[in-house]
Amino acid sequence: MAEHHLLLGGCGFLGRHVAILLAKAGHKVTLADRAQPDFPFPPDVAAQISWRDFEMGTADWAALVADDPVVHLYAWGSLPATANANPGGDLTTNVFPLIELLEALRRRGGGRVVFSSSGGTVYGRLHTVPVPETHSLEPITAYGAGKAAAEVYLGLYRAMYGLDCRIARIANPYGAGQNLTRLQGAATTFCAKALHGEPISIWGDGEVVRDYLYIGDVAEALVALAAARRSDAHYIFNLGSGVGRSLNEIVREIEAQTGRRLEVTRTEKRAFDVPRSILSIDLLERVVGWRPRVDFSEGIRRTLADLAAGASVACMD
Repeated sequence: MAEHHLLLGGCGFLGRHVAILLAKAGHKVTLADRAQPDFPFPPDVAAQISWRDFEMGTADWAALVADDPVVHLYAWGSLPATANANPGGDLTTNVFPLIELLEALRRRGGGRVVFSSSGGTVYGRLHTVPVPETHSLEPITAYGAGKAAAEVYLGLYRAMYGLDCRIARIANPYGAGQNLTRLQGAATTFCAKALHGEPISIWGDGEVVRDYLYIGDVAEALVALAAARRSDAHYIFNLGSGVGRSLNEIVREIEAQTGRRLEVTRTEKRAFDVPRSILSIDLLERVVGWRPRVDFSEGIRRTLADLAAGASVACMD
């Protein structure tokens, strides 16, 4: 059945890819963002996707959710560095508007929210690797604390008012279309620097391990999560590859695919970087039926090819 999907912050990296898959499935998609898309959508889906002006702090939430949409990708207006510098502002910018959204859905009488949380920050230092969803939330950054607070409110409105809140704790996505100026996305950033012959900067010894997931797989998982039947037992899911890669391994993979040695500079280790962060994805497979299709080597190959071609949307074949 066709639905109306509202993507808050939908012109961003995740949103554009989710929008394409939703439109291909026959759904209507509204991208709510502060600026219109500056990239083209494929001609076969462009008519299904519209844009409306959106600012977190001044949003008319009642109007936004009037058409019974599925809400994805709640826009998060900070990064780990900016949140740490101003934790109070992080709450004001991100968590307070989320409560207003949930209140609008409560007053309307219900709704579905698919929230993009962070699998790399809400857990903090892991006691178990790969980490299951039952691990305690022990964030060690203000950014992670804000995401964890958002999850608590989503759970609260689910329990008190029956809102269909679904949480995806997403690993480290990579691929064409990622904003490299935000100082996030090591895999995509390293690919871009390799193509331009620029040095790659790594914090510490490069042995920090993270879970990297190709953006096409991320989008497929979010669409599958939105479409899945409501589960009374589970609503929080890790979304990753289930495999860890170090920064040094990313460099070696890019070197193997480009056939040349990359220049790497090293800076002081960051105190808030946990040594290993790998997500267990067994629950998502069991409940939703999703597993990633693109392994890391193929994902890097696609990313290098897309970036070399100047693509703003990743290959999702």
